[in-house]
Amino acid sequence: MMRRILLIGFLLMCCWHLEAMDRFAALSLIESGDTDRATGPNGEISRFQMQPDVWKRFARTNASPTNAVDSLEVAKAVMQVRCAVFERASNRPPTDVEFYVLWNAPAQVSNPGKSVSRRAERFSNLVKFK
Repeated sequence: MMRRILLIGFLLMCCWHLEAMDRFAALSLIESGDTDRATGPNGEISRFQMQPDVWKRFARTNASPTNAVDSLEVAKAVMQVRCAVFERASNRPPTDVEFYVLWNAPAQVSNPGKSVSRRAERFSNLVKFK
C-alpha cells in the first residue's frame, strides 16, 4: 500500500509541471514547424501557412509574412473573425479541435475530413500538453 502511494506521488510530481501550449504556438508548429520562410504547395505563406489572399486581407501594408511578430498578428486577426462567427452560430467558443479546423478548413468545421481531423487532434494534444 505504501509503495502504491509513493508511486502515485512520484507520478503526480512528474506530471505536475505539464503546461498547455498556446494555441498560436501549436498552430505554428503544426503548420510549418515554426519556419518563418515556409511556403506551402498551394502558395501558403508565413509560419502559419496562410493563403496569400488571407494575408492581404488581414495584414498591415508593411507587414512581412517572414516576420514572426507580423505573422502572429495576422493569424490572431484571422482567428478573431472566424471564432466570432463560430461563437455567434453555436453560442459557445470553439474547442481546440474546432479552432484548428476553423484555421485550416473553416468550411469543414461541422464535418472535417480525415486528414484535417488528424491534424486537429495533433493540434489539440499540443495545446493540452507541452
